[in-house]
Amino acid sequence: QVQLVESGGGLVQAGGSLRLSCAASGRTFSTYRMGWFRQAPGKEREFVAAITPSGGGTFYADSVKGRFTISRSNAKNTLYLQMNSLKPEDTAVYYCAANPRGGGAQVIGMYDHWGQGTQVTVSS
Repeated sequence: QVQLVESGGGLVQAGGSLRLSCAASGRTFSTYRMGWFRQAPGKEREFVAAITPSGGGTFYADSVKGRFTISRSNAKNTLYLQMNSLKPEDTAVYYCAANPRGGGAQVIGMYDHWGQGTQVTVSS
């Protein structure tokens, strides 16, 4: 079992940057594939990025590739999402999630544990 708490969201102008963090409780963080998802008002939750347990493999949605970077510190039980060159269409609630199975990086159903979300608003 792992509990997740996101932080770092806020209001930023287009072109700006934010760094999201996700603090995980429990001793098994290093065994989970971790992901970031987002949900804009009136839209379904969508995949943003994922990272393998060791951090050696990363996956990104096409819409954020080249602008966002996912990383993790297993020593600190923390997941990160560095977001650069932000656009108004990046506005959403961002969630971190833990996948205990591996595989299906973009599949919401593979993730068993979710944080409460943090709001990111990008103004034009």
